[in-house]
Amino acid sequence: MDELRQYLSENAVALFGLVSGLLSIAVLLGLREWQGRRRLRSRLAEAHSELSDLRQRDSLTGLVLREALEQELARAVAAADANGRQVCVAYLGIDGFRAINDAYGLRVGDAILREIASRLSGWLADRPHVARLGGDEFVLFCDTGSDGLDALAGRLQALVGAPLQAEALNLRVGTSIGFAVYPDDGARPRLVAHAGLAMRSVKHTGGNGHARFDPAMNVDHREHSELLQDLRQALTLGQLQLVYQPKIDARSLQVTAAEALLRWQHPRRGVVSPEVFVPLAERHGLVRAIGAWVIEEACRQAAEWREAGLRMRIAVNISGHQLRSEDFVDQLLDSLRRHGMPPHRLTCEITENVAIEDTPATRSAFERMRQAGLHVSIDDFGAGTSASLAHIRRLGPAELKIDAGLVKDIEHSEPARAIVRAIVQMARSLQLHVVAEGVESEAQRDVLVALGCDELQGYLFARPMPANVLALWASGDGPAADSDFRPSLFDPTAPAPLR
Repeated sequence: MDELRQYLSENAVALFGLVSGLLSIAVLLGLREWQGRRRLRSRLAEAHSELSDLRQRDSLTGLVLREALEQELARAVAAADANGRQVCVAYLGIDGFRAINDAYGLRVGDAILREIASRLSGWLADRPHVARLGGDEFVLFCDTGSDGLDALAGRLQALVGAPLQAEALNLRVGTSIGFAVYPDDGARPRLVAHAGLAMRSVKHTGGNGHARFDPAMNVDHREHSELLQDLRQALTLGQLQLVYQPKIDARSLQVTAAEALLRWQHPRRGVVSPEVFVPLAERHGLVRAIGAWVIEEACRQAAEWREAGLRMRIAVNISGHQLRSEDFVDQLLDSLRRHGMPPHRLTCEITENVAIEDTPATRSAFERMRQAGLHVSIDDFGAGTSASLAHIRRLGPAELKIDAGLVKDIEHSEPARAIVRAIVQMARSLQLHVVAEGVESEAQRDVLVALGCDELQGYLFARPMPANVLALWASGDGPAADSDFRPSLFDPTAPAPLR
């Protein structure tokens, strides 16, 4: 014990130094651990903040999502209340965007969305005043008042409509814009929804324009939803039907063909116009199923007429959605085979605005139809900016169908007659058949015959009729005494020669 006391006495300084060192090391280690935990907490907080920000942003465009936009909009509305100002919400939908995805692929579509987002956010100084709500829809807000909506629409149309570069392609798109102005067009929580209703009202009328919210749009929206639900069941419940409008040989005035036209016999609403339900079907992905049913039913009816001795071509209308579907031509040929119908007996009527898209999908569909021997007609020809002679030749249709709007004016309008004359001359140079629709007077008929049209169609000769009524007409009990069937008039036509 004495030895221990002597050792401690002699080494007290050293022992104190050792203990002090150990305490210093412990303190230092504790400090470092505390600092490390602090840095870790800081990094975790930063990561959490970044993750929270990412959750509020669209992964494709980098724009904020709806929740973040609504928060910023709430602050803007509060400021507007304090200053007695207005806030304008603009809801943008890109026109025809689905067709671009179908034709060129998702990479091109994504590139277009990123460029449009960049233009909109750049214009708004990259503040969280613009959001992507998914798909091809964007929302933004600014302090524009009611009097400045037309100018704002023009600016947005110009931003979106400028040429877009994507995957070496030079594309243009249109946009439908809906506006809702606070406080006149609703409380803050309803502004985006009201602007969306206004945008959809523009889509319903053809797109590439703008509209301001109107309370009546709420009623239209409910009506739209109810009609859509009914349309989803119309096929299975057997509410859809075809009627047939004859086509008349221009010189003999005898019937040579019939166009199948779709009708919806609603149990409560009665007959619903195709102008109402076909755009609805196109917007909500129902048009392909309905289009397939139309082709199948038309082929079935043609086979039934053939068994009864009635021999003529049947025409069906083909939508752009069907034409862009990869299996469309296969489905069409399957229907023909099932009913033993030769391809050249079926006319596929495709509107001019679809035909001039000139996308790989449409070119491929035209080529496959031509090779299969189908009779392809370009419908509503001359309604807008007509396709060029070279483009028509590349597509290789067998027929041009002159738009009813030109026929309506042909009796009294020299420009209308000149356009029809030019169409007929172009068709002759390509060895194409020419049909004029919408013929309602004898004077129109006479002008069209003189100009060289091959077939005519319109109320002058017959309205669309059920299949059994058309069959009675074929047997001599028809609604018009000066129109009759003659099987020998049917003359298969060949596609335009490719040059």
